[in-house]
Amino acid sequence: MRTKQELGAAIRHERRAALVVNARSRRGRRLYEHARSRLAEAGFDLLGCYPADQPGELERSLADALALGPDLLIAGGGDGTQSAAARLLAHRDIALGLLPLGTTNNFARTLGLPLDLDAAVAVLAEGKVIDVDLGLAGDVPFANHVGVGLSADIMLRTPPALKRVTGRLAYPATALALLARHRALRATVRAEGTTHEFHTHQLYVANGGFHAGRPITSDTDADDRLLVAYPVGGPTRRGLLRDTAHNAATGHRRTLAETTFLAVGELWLETDRPARVEVDGELCGHTPIRIGLAANALRVMAPTDSKDR
Repeated sequence: MRTKQELGAAIRHERRAALVVNARSRRGRRLYEHARSRLAEAGFDLLGCYPADQPGELERSLADALALGPDLLIAGGGDGTQSAAARLLAHRDIALGLLPLGTTNNFARTLGLPLDLDAAVAVLAEGKVIDVDLGLAGDVPFANHVGVGLSADIMLRTPPALKRVTGRLAYPATALALLARHRALRATVRAEGTTHEFHTHQLYVANGGFHAGRPITSDTDADDRLLVAYPVGGPTRRGLLRDTAHNAATGHRRTLAETTFLAVGELWLETDRPARVEVDGELCGHTPIRIGLAANALRVMAPTDSKDR
């Protein structure tokens, strides 16, 4: 396993990369050719290029790109695409490069990456390799968050066509349609010898610092060895709507010191009835579930001024 500095030097000097773009994502199909040409102009030797536009093709394309042995595997798409790439590259001597082409781009925002495509390519060409944490939902690595409650139902019900047309507005639109018949959960979180009870329509456990394209708090990041568990609202639908709007407006001012947030390294989550679990926007089993951390599990290409513990 090379050091981060050695891997970064190899990427800068040899430029051996593979490109996978989720052409089913909001901007992936439209920007695939532009991304490929900009990477070539930046001097990258693209060992393989894969526009994945069929169901199930993304995972195969990522595996094929990995088999080429690049120093940098570039994933273009949204959080689901980048989480799939992160799972594949965990604990490997290959860096993940991100082209944020999705709806909310939470992982890219957490890493401080620009959302403009040309600027993101510049980071891949001129940035540095850093280590970041991944969460573990059971044994499934994740980059951003685990959601239990309404969000899992939203992931199940949001039409892909609506996401392509309206972007991140597709999620609140679907939520409003589902909320009228959604039942609140009684959730129990056990961590560090204490038990916490929540009666809520929605509970999140975050590894990164953003959700729905907005900051969770001002002092979370992807390399702090912490998971952050927090409910959104109480048992009433009005409370859920109120807190969702409040969190979106004030996340940049909030801190982990507030009692809403439980910041721990590992937790056990159970609910009064089996509830769907979504992991980075993909459905992944039911409660109860153990959620933990894999510290420094992933190498990513980030801006030169990024924190790296």
